[in-house]
Amino acid sequence: MKDEKTYFFDRPENVRRLLRVFYGACIVLAALDFVIHRHVYHPWENLWLFYPIYGFVGCVLLVLVAKWMRTFLMRDESYYEDLERSRTDALGDSRDA
Repeated sequence: MKDEKTYFFDRPENVRRLLRVFYGACIVLAALDFVIHRHVYHPWENLWLFYPIYGFVGCVLLVLVAKWMRTFLMRDESYYEDLERSRTDALGDSRDA
């Protein structure tokens, strides 16, 4: 087991370091939203933190729509096995014998 290669994210301190960088970038970008003047097209774009909130709501809606679509798009766990079995039965293939 000593020959097993360790990757960057296998070490917990690297994961913590990366999360700190992401959180720091989010804080810096949120702080810049208060400082930078934007040329807006719609009045609601003047709200503080409009774009982060807009992005978060968009992601939440994507997840909810995907969960809803899963109810009618999802197949049984044995879908492909059943499909293959029905094809071999229809062709009269005797590979299973």
